[in-house]
Order: sequence, then structure tokens, then C-alpha cells
Amino acid sequence: MRLAVIPARGGSKRIPRKNIKEFCGKPMIAYSIEAAQKSGCFDKIVVSTDDEEIAAFARSLGADVPFMRPKELSDDHTATIPVIAHAIRASVADVSEIEAVCCIYATAPFVQASFIQEAYEKLIRTHSAYAFSATSFPFPIQRAIRMTNDDHVEMFSPENFNTRSQDLEEAYHDAGQFYWGTPEAWLEGKIIFAPHSTVVLLPRHLVQDIDTPEDWMRAEFMFKALALS
Repeated sequence: MRLAVIPARGGSKRIPRKNIKEFCGKPMIAYSIEAAQKSGCFDKIVVSTDDEEIAAFARSLGADVPFMRPKELSDDHTATIPVIAHAIRASVADVSEIEAVCCIYATAPFVQASFIQEAYEKLIRTHSAYAFSATSFPFPIQRAIRMTNDDHVEMFSPENFNTRSQDLEEAYHDAGQFYWGTPEAWLEGKIIFAPHSTVVLLPRHLVQDIDTPEDWMRAEFMFKALALS
């Protein structure tokens, strides 16, 4: 069995009701559910939520909500791995039947079924604990600067001041869309960003954090420009 888990708690503060707020004509969570469905990878697609309205939306879109997430796993400080581990135990009677589990964030409207498929294949092929989406930084992180207390600047790595950008090693960051993992990795609480993991690289134009109203506006502009709907 392959299981998709979409975490979607109800207590978003910076963008209230973010998981079901309309984004380019659909509730935000619809994009994640539809990508999971289109991928053909999953025997079961589960939404983990503490919110009855989100649960109703999820069911109307064809996802399962076999449990309500407990309060102790629904606050601002709860990490993703314990939520997925709980969902595995609450959704499947016999964990030994699970081959792989994919966490798909509910606020990832750019997520594509093809990349979910590719990451699953890479998880199996490389015998990794996790396979997740990532993308490259648009500017060399080795030449980053910070503001000092006296309102001046300094480099994080001043030894790289005279190094050409093209000679610096490329760096990558989590794309915040999905994370395949073995059931053992999720249940044992293994960290994701570690040598036992692998990545599928996404083009930068398909990656957008949506944490503020400004992020939301930019994401809608990009989504419409790319004609992804």
C-alpha cells in the first residue's frame, strides 16, 4: 500500500483559513488532493485535520478523513514528522502493509503529479529513507550579506568576496511541496534533511512559499501566468 497524507490544520494565523481559502478559483487544498489523485501513486489519500470544515472540503474532493487530528498535534509548534506518524497509525490497521508514505502539503498549489511520481521512483531506486522536492537558490548563498547592529553590512563568508559567482558551488533548498518516506522513517522520526534522503529538483518558477498576503498575491499572478489550472 502507498499512502498520501495531507496535513491541514485549521489554525493558520498569518493567512486565516489558508488551507481552504480560494486560490485561483479553488480551495487551496484542492490542488494537493488533485495532484495526488492524478499521480496514480496512492491506494489511499488521507487528510489529517483538526477542523470539521476542512474535513468536509476534503471529503467532497474525494479524500479520506478517517480520524480527527488530536489537539496536541494541532498547535503552531507541532512538527510535520509526528503528524505523519500519527496519520499512519490512525489510518492503517497493519503498518507492515505500507510500502511508502507521501506527505503533501495542503498549501502547495504548484505541486505537479509528475514530480510526485518521479520522487516515488527515486525513493525506491536509491533505497533512500526520504525523497522530497527541492529547488536551487537563485543567488549564491556564499555571497550572502547580513545587517549589523549599527545598520551596516557584512558578508556571512567574506572569504568568497573575490570568487566569481559561477565558481561557487550551487546550493538548494526544500521546495515545501511533498516528502516521500518509508513508513519506518516516519515512525522512527528520522530527520528529512540528511544523507539518507534524496531529492527531485523542481524549476524555481514552480516553487512559492505562501506565508503572507503578499506571497499569496504573487503566487496567484504566477499561477495564472503559467496557466497551471
